[in-house]
Amino acid sequence: MRIGVMIGPERGDSARKVSRMLDDIAWAEEADLDTAWVPQIPTDFDALVTIALMGMHTSRIELGTAVVPLQAQHPVALARQALSANAAADGRLALGLGPSHHWIVRDMLGLPYERPAGLTRDYLDVLDVALAGPGPVDVENSTFSVHNPIDLGAPQTIPVLLAALGPVMLSIAGERADGTVLWMADERAVADHVVPRITKAAENAGRKSPRIVAGIPVCLCAPSEVDAARSRANRILGEAEVSPNYQRLLDYGDARDIGDLCAAGDEDAILARFRRFAEAGATDLSVRLLPIGDNREELIASKHRTRTVLAEIAAELRQPAAR
Repeated sequence: MRIGVMIGPERGDSARKVSRMLDDIAWAEEADLDTAWVPQIPTDFDALVTIALMGMHTSRIELGTAVVPLQAQHPVALARQALSANAAADGRLALGLGPSHHWIVRDMLGLPYERPAGLTRDYLDVLDVALAGPGPVDVENSTFSVHNPIDLGAPQTIPVLLAALGPVMLSIAGERADGTVLWMADERAVADHVVPRITKAAENAGRKSPRIVAGIPVCLCAPSEVDAARSRANRILGEAEVSPNYQRLLDYGDARDIGDLCAAGDEDAILARFRRFAEAGATDLSVRLLPIGDNREELIASKHRTRTVLAEIAAELRQPAAR
């Protein structure tokens, strides 16, 4: 199982955020993590621009978006942006995208939130051709009528991962994409809901086994602080639970909120939780570092302790027989 870290969704002014993100990605590459995932948050930097920046300051680590809302831009525009970011990252982009949620698409962007699954299929019709270029993109379906050239040099293979939570989207992800990026899915939801559906769809379509990227918060802390860590997760990350899409996904598992999904405790407890996700069928973990503390200094120290243990666990998981 590959271990990655989320970088980007942090508060702070833009001028300082750039240098902080570059410091974070430099640490992730030096720590030999497999992947860094950049969430596309409505109030934060553009994920693909961020990846282009990170790509020019790294040489090895895979850089993924988690995820770009497909309604926010035309598939040709997204393909052009992804190809550009991939070139800047020397071919290390994993493009995560999806139809997002009604409270982002309809309430924030003022766009229709109708037929998300159908729109995703039509969107992929265009995106697949555009990413496979160079050459003309000639696609007509129920949503798009596109006749557009793209010439950004030699073809670049970019893995596409869909944010797929429900049965229909998981089928699309298996049939049309390279895997899925998850949030709010615990081990049972991964094992009983996600893996069977996406894997069957991929097999039926003659595609290779899909990547399954599970996102979870992680906090290194004493056993006596676990409840505080879970409460903090619910306080700063819990707003997504109001989404019907996430609520339905929670119903497939045992977790009731993001606090239940948090891997909190000492190194052994975190490692055990990671192994349960691997046994459930997750091919990747996307870790959202969750520091705890009463002031800025304590939060920074907690973040660095958690990062150190995360790197140690990632190395250990590459050598499972060593433990």
